[in-house]
Amino acid sequence: MRFVPPLLAALVLAAPAAPAAAAPSCPRPPGLAPAPVEAVEPGDIVTGIPTAYYLLAITWTPDWRRINGQTKAATPMIDAEIRPQGFALHGLWPNGKVGPPYPRNCRPVGTIAPATVSAMYCRTPSAALMQHEWQAHGSCGWKTPAAYFRDAARLYDRVALPKIEGLPDLTAGALRRAFVTRNRWLPAEAIFVATDKEGRLTEVRLCYDLAYRPAACPGGAGAADDKRIALTPSTTGRF
Repeated sequence: MRFVPPLLAALVLAAPAAPAAAAPSCPRPPGLAPAPVEAVEPGDIVTGIPTAYYLLAITWTPDWRRINGQTKAATPMIDAEIRPQGFALHGLWPNGKVGPPYPRNCRPVGTIAPATVSAMYCRTPSAALMQHEWQAHGSCGWKTPAAYFRDAARLYDRVALPKIEGLPDLTAGALRRAFVTRNRWLPAEAIFVATDKEGRLTEVRLCYDLAYRPAACPGGAGAADDKRIALTPSTTGRF
């Protein structure tokens, strides 16, 4: 597998100037520690696919909890004792050309350093999810967990997350406009809106070219602008 080196300098030079968002801050739970290495089935290993673009996946966490339950046993990917939250970083995904298969679990890797887990926790509130993302996606383009999560964090921290629970008529187009309004450097065609079969928002995925410049999502941007979106509410209703 040929590794594609990160190109964060190009992001800074090529993208329009915009105020950098502050890194998220939150209390860490007692006993926060790296998760063990996941077992990978042979069918989940996909190698030899050159990276054509990147996706930054940003999850609507209330829907994740609705689907997976409220206990750590039922939902290892998002901590049960999580602070009230709307969006959270799912991961940074290298993708091939349009359509599956996508590069995945490209090589065996180990666990993440405790310092990296602590640094990323306020963005991705689950050590298990961090380990999964490093194994499934980071292994396909980065040499170390530190390098992978550094790139993911810099991209995520630049995004000013809009509050969407107060929007009176939530459509995919209104959601895209909310992101663009707060991030003038981000074109609407680079915003993939993902919903489940019931039309509930699951994720917003931002598309980038190989120089980490926002780019139109290959194959389309998910839900059409006029599609109405159901929203699983957060615990506070303020996101």
